[in-house]
Amino acid sequence: MIDLFDHMGPMKFLPTLRQLRFLVALADRRHFGQAAEACLVSQSTLSAAIQELEEGLGVILFDRTRRSVAPTGIGVEIAERARTILRQAEDLVDIAIAAHDPLSGPLRLGVIPTIGPFLLPRVLPRLREIAPDLKLYLREEQTARLVDRLEAGQLDAAVLALPVPLADVESEDIAVDPFYVVCPPGHRLASLPVVRPCDMATEDLLLLEDGHCLREHALAACHLEGARRNTAAFQGTSLHTLVQMAANGLGVTLVPEMAIASGLAAGLDLHVAPLAGEEPGRRIALVWRRASGRKETFRQLATILREALEAGRERAALRRIPVFEPAG
Repeated sequence: MIDLFDHMGPMKFLPTLRQLRFLVALADRRHFGQAAEACLVSQSTLSAAIQELEEGLGVILFDRTRRSVAPTGIGVEIAERARTILRQAEDLVDIAIAAHDPLSGPLRLGVIPTIGPFLLPRVLPRLREIAPDLKLYLREEQTARLVDRLEAGQLDAAVLALPVPLADVESEDIAVDPFYVVCPPGHRLASLPVVRPCDMATEDLLLLEDGHCLREHALAACHLEGARRNTAAFQGTSLHTLVQMAANGLGVTLVPEMAIASGLAAGLDLHVAPLAGEEPGRRIALVWRRASGRKETFRQLATILREALEAGRERAALRRIPVFEPAG
């Protein structure tokens, strides 16, 4: 019998997933101590693994000095390929988890600050009830950072407000979240039961600071994104700050329905009216990588999120909180 391996030459070196994880951690942090801490190993263990990887591949992956460590050109390229391999390995495990029970195992979920405080209190009790084996790890950050983490495999899915530039992802809409105009009761807009975008053209519009996607969504809803932006000198870091500024007579702001329904403006001397228009709000969606093996998990999760928002609308209606229902 012919042994085929005799004609294939020596076995090719293949790095381990552990080595690749160490490589990515060091490329990201550029510090042996910090990378070792992130990987929950000693610095000497990580350093030895990187050295073994370099010897096996026959290239120098990092330039080292007494004061710094930085990936070489080939180190950067290999680290990027290592990220892809690690994501694919995680997707393989996710397929096995989803086959057993879609709503089980760890799930790293990102959420933006203008959604998290208003949606999560509604949905987390329900998730604990129907999916006790789902281990949910939450991360709240602005949209751009969550998208980066999703693409890098650091998150499994994210709850975002669309439209957002995304590539190679799938999504499922959860709800349309209309905007409300919030102003002091003595303001000229307070006499209007429904505010039109043209009514906002001359107003000092209080907005969130740059980096929050709600800022651009609010401008788009008022048709101000390409025109003169008549915004006040003050910008808020949160929706809570914006409604407080409006209550103090500093201007007018736009607040999404889920925040109003959660009682954001309760107890403040403010007038709240729906914003009219063809697209007077933002689309809320659950987004995940197209290559993920947990698509059924995300579809079921989207359904749970959707039901939680609908239940919140019903409770808001019972408390006589105004809820805008677009015509049609």
